[in-house]
Amino acid sequence: MIKKVLLTLICILTMCVSVVAQNAGDKIVGTYKAVKDGKVSKVKISKNGNGYKAQIIWLEQPNNPDGTPKLDTKNPDKAKRSVHADKIVLVDKVVYNDGVWGNGKIYDPTKGKSFNVEMKFKDAKTLLVKGSLLVFSQTVEWTKLD
Repeated sequence: MIKKVLLTLICILTMCVSVVAQNAGDKIVGTYKAVKDGKVSKVKISKNGNGYKAQIIWLEQPNNPDGTPKLDTKNPDKAKRSVHADKIVLVDKVVYNDGVWGNGKIYDPTKGKSFNVEMKFKDAKTLLVKGSLLVFSQTVEWTKLD
């Protein structure tokens, strides 16, 4: 009888720890303002399977000078070159671990390249997004809007 009670308590505690870890990871979910090289965009981070993804949802300048929509023309995947720039997935498959979202990639549409990514909060409203390749890295700040 005592073994059954202890086993039940252990199962309940394990599930509680799992739920708390999931909820802590969900802190990243929301909409962010991102500024890179003077270009302003809004990025939405959402749950995606067991991880998180970040997708552009708004661009300050979504069109080319001739009025045509900007496209993901530098994407190495030819099938994605017709994606409108305000719908590009920037970050995919990052997972949460102890205050850091990582083990995924960040895509830079201005270069058409992907880099390792690590994201963590500087403060309650500032997300540090660090892309790296070998020993080189660049960190940008995204401001949480909601």
